[in-house]
Amino acid sequence: MRCLLGRVKDPLRRSEKGDEAMTKREEAHGGTRPAEGRPRVTGLDHLVLTVRDAGRSCRFYTRVLGLVEERFRGADGAERQALRMGAQKINLHVVGAEIAPHAAAPRAGSADLCLLTRDPLSVWSAHLAGLDVPVALGPVPRTGALGPITSLYLRDPDGNLVEIARYDP
Repeated sequence: MRCLLGRVKDPLRRSEKGDEAMTKREEAHGGTRPAEGRPRVTGLDHLVLTVRDAGRSCRFYTRVLGLVEERFRGADGAERQALRMGAQKINLHVVGAEIAPHAAAPRAGSADLCLLTRDPLSVWSAHLAGLDVPVALGPVPRTGALGPITSLYLRDPDGNLVEIARYDP
């Protein structure tokens, strides 16, 4: 994974050998080649999820998916909520109180997210069952940004589709 400040260690990588394999995947998909004479985007810092109830969403994402709740002050001084995972985060906007600028038509329940894991999906299936969180689909084979993945799908409290995926060995 690359960022504007240089190489960032990907928390999903297992070892130096894994780093080498991931770098080869990135290169195979054009992830490390600069565009000729043009600026380029190098990664995702955060995304915004519009929700009906930020507290309920935070409880779900921390309890079920292990994300870390973060409260911070925006540039305007207002308190905000986010969910952190590694070097990325999901900022939460509440329906009707979105922070400008925002999407043209923000709606709760319209997102489709794919979150990566190192853990076997059998462990996730057992974890979700223990929390009475239904699996909508999976495990099923899919294609991720860097190659084949296996995925489980579930829904958050707003009905957003959440995919938990693991890159195939």
